[in-house]
Amino acid sequence: MQTKRIAILGSTGSVGRQALEIIAGEERFSACALAAGSNWELLAEQAGRSGAEFVAIADAARADDLAAALPGATELLTGDDALGELVRRARPDMVLTAVVGSAGLAPTLAAIDCGADLAVANKESLVMGGAVIMPAARRAGVRVLPVDSEHSAIFQCLAGHRREDVRRIVLTASGGPFRTHTAEQVRDASLKEVLNHPTWRMGRKVTVDSATLMNKTMEVVEAHWLFDLPGEQIEVVIHPESVVHGLVEFRDGSVLAQMGQPSMATPIAFALYYPERAPRAAAELGLPALGSLHFEPVDQERFRALRLGYEAIRRGPAAGAALNAANEVAVEAFLAGELQFGRIVEIVEEVLNQAGLKTEVSLDMLLAADADARRLTRETIARDASRSGKAARPAV
Repeated sequence: MQTKRIAILGSTGSVGRQALEIIAGEERFSACALAAGSNWELLAEQAGRSGAEFVAIADAARADDLAAALPGATELLTGDDALGELVRRARPDMVLTAVVGSAGLAPTLAAIDCGADLAVANKESLVMGGAVIMPAARRAGVRVLPVDSEHSAIFQCLAGHRREDVRRIVLTASGGPFRTHTAEQVRDASLKEVLNHPTWRMGRKVTVDSATLMNKTMEVVEAHWLFDLPGEQIEVVIHPESVVHGLVEFRDGSVLAQMGQPSMATPIAFALYYPERAPRAAAELGLPALGSLHFEPVDQERFRALRLGYEAIRRGPAAGAALNAANEVAVEAFLAGELQFGRIVEIVEEVLNQAGLKTEVSLDMLLAADADARRLTRETIARDASRSGKAARPAV
């Protein structure tokens, strides 16, 4: 059996660590390249255990420490294009993109250029650049395998079915820590409250997105690009148990659902082993022990973020780039204690409403839309701080 060479971008994060656990001891896989943001100690440890040929780190200040800790045969790459260069040098069969934010776009395009299949856990790259990623993947004959549990579920339910027979797809959402809170209770939520997710254990940025429901907003746009469906055929429902990950309703009224324990190990393994099924990746789902499963509509007055995904689809590719960029900057400001939690979605909406309705599709246009949205978001945060008398970082 030929060994599948896998590059993991974001190897020190939750998805990356679980992917390495799945790969460990499995002869069919080789972790040929690893990349991380700043956790150089864990990255060095992972490189030593996996025998990775290449590693890259985004935080240049940690490069010397990492270089001294790496095995002698492992090559270190740094610089602005380190992730893309990592992919080009390693020539993997598959790239698992598990970095957070727009940093995943350039290496995703590099993977397509190299003919590597994509296992996508970086939804932001598709929200920002789906208009260029998906056509490029089709031209290159590259498979795009979703790793988000909801999109993996839809992918599995669609297998063997014609897209013209699909009436709608349904993404499920846990509702996050504020599912039963009022809008007034949520507005001034503390960082501790926001990061206390009831079901999933994720990175800080993703957990904040879950609390605002911006993660589901992004997933609506991601589903639009992955499955070539208009917003009208994409729905979201609250499902607090997080057992049903996604559903597809067909035109004859049949509904297929994918279920499983709320564990990212399952969709990660599905992508890595595809088109085969992995040995058990998560605990057995005992249906009698589950008892009841609950579903409820999204209260869009309390979770105003959700409508922004549909608006971004309507406005076109530049709006997706603006949506993602504004959210990244706003969440960063909240995590730094510079922005009230309730202002995140409000600011993203303000910036999205200023995004141009551009019909052209190019990487340069998307990067420009991203840069404009970041500038507008920082200016808005600075104005907020000025009015309240609090210090804020200068808008740049």
